[in-house]
Amino acid sequence: MIWGVLRRRVASSQVLGQAWRGSPKVSGSGCYHTARKESSFVRKEFACVQSSSYHTVLGGHVYTKPIREVNAIPQTESVIRLRSRSFSSDNEDVVEAAVPFMGESITDGTLANFLKKPGDRVEADEPIAQIETDKVTIDVVSPAAGVITKLLANEGDTVEPGIKIAAISKSGEGAPKAAPLEQAASQPSPSKEKEHVETQPSKTETASVKEAKKEPSPLQTKSKGLPPPPKPTEPQLPPRDRERRVPMTRLRKRVATRLKDSQNTFALLTTFNEVDMTNLMQLRSDYKEAFVEKHGVKLGLMSGFVKAAISALQYQPVVNAVIDGDDIIYRDYIDISIAVGTPKGLVVPVLRNAERMNFGEIEKEINTLAKKATDGSISIDEMAGGTFTISNGGVYGSLLSTPIINPPQSAILGMHSIVNRPMVVGGNVVPRPMMYLALTYDHRLIDGREAVFFLRRIKDVVEDPRRLLLDV
Repeated sequence: MIWGVLRRRVASSQVLGQAWRGSPKVSGSGCYHTARKESSFVRKEFACVQSSSYHTVLGGHVYTKPIREVNAIPQTESVIRLRSRSFSSDNEDVVEAAVPFMGESITDGTLANFLKKPGDRVEADEPIAQIETDKVTIDVVSPAAGVITKLLANEGDTVEPGIKIAAISKSGEGAPKAAPLEQAASQPSPSKEKEHVETQPSKTETASVKEAKKEPSPLQTKSKGLPPPPKPTEPQLPPRDRERRVPMTRLRKRVATRLKDSQNTFALLTTFNEVDMTNLMQLRSDYKEAFVEKHGVKLGLMSGFVKAAISALQYQPVVNAVIDGDDIIYRDYIDISIAVGTPKGLVVPVLRNAERMNFGEIEKEINTLAKKATDGSISIDEMAGGTFTISNGGVYGSLLSTPIINPPQSAILGMHSIVNRPMVVGGNVVPRPMMYLALTYDHRLIDGREAVFFLRRIKDVVEDPRRLLLDV
């Protein structure tokens, strides 16, 4: 009798093993369930153990330890989807735009402004917002084409890489639509406006009457023996309606911090000289057409000063060096930083390995970096480093200035406007296009002798560019 029951139980166990290959899953306490697919249905069988013992089925034999009763309960259900992950159509349709990686030294930024608003159509990789960092402005692009359904952040928020700022629907479903009733409700009716206009003067008149009653007359003040109100001794600030308070941009705060650190750290000293621009301007005039034909860019004065600065840095390598703790680091390469003023602030892109460039390559690189700086597409890598800076305030009409060193560099050259002045040449007074040059340097590292020789070398090369050909 017992052997017959066990044979039936073994047959049931074999059916379960064929239906589901693998380890059985526990369903509740002491229950095992298996399932197998039959055409459009799934057959489930549950085997519930009524005792705490267990049995092992191997081949056609059963080993009990001890004997127990197992009841097989077949159940039939509808087809079960076999995918382990399932998403609703809404989740698959909506994608989110996140803040991208902003640079090695940048951990966060300010959400400056949104270029799109909810309901706008965007294409893949189209900028939808701008993140302002300490150095550059970074665009947040749309990961896919669709319609913006919701903004997940506000302008002015501090955001980090990976933060989601907007939700985008690929199909355009769920996009907000302007309701005519809401627009009409937002605009007050003419009757309400009229009532508001009529009631406002009455409130103002009432308030003025109350204030007049509260303020004592001069006679009352004298009779009561109260002291007269003190007269203002300091200039009064303008009314609040003529003031505007605007938060500083991150770029402006960064520039302010670096320049103040420069003043607090370096022993700043500036030396001046003047240069006759006649020969360099003549060289530019003689070869400007041939230069454009060969290199595709115009020949400017900036490339001449870059070449002159490279020659001077090679003659005085200490100007290209920097203090690091108790050591001096001499650099055998020359990366020239060019200060560029933009509507958002001052940026300083770098000409890498400028000593290897000719006039045409310098002009091309300056034009490329200046365009990127102006439209805000310049990257952090294009501004990192730099061993020496050239600042041209002459394009804005500056006659003379004392530039501030760009840390961690040790010197900066300031160029200024070209002015025709009477100069003595060969015993005769003649008009000459003259420019004042200023060199600000770190006096802890560079002595006055090296600084003067450096600036004099720039003057000699600019006044006679043939020195570059002969290396004299």
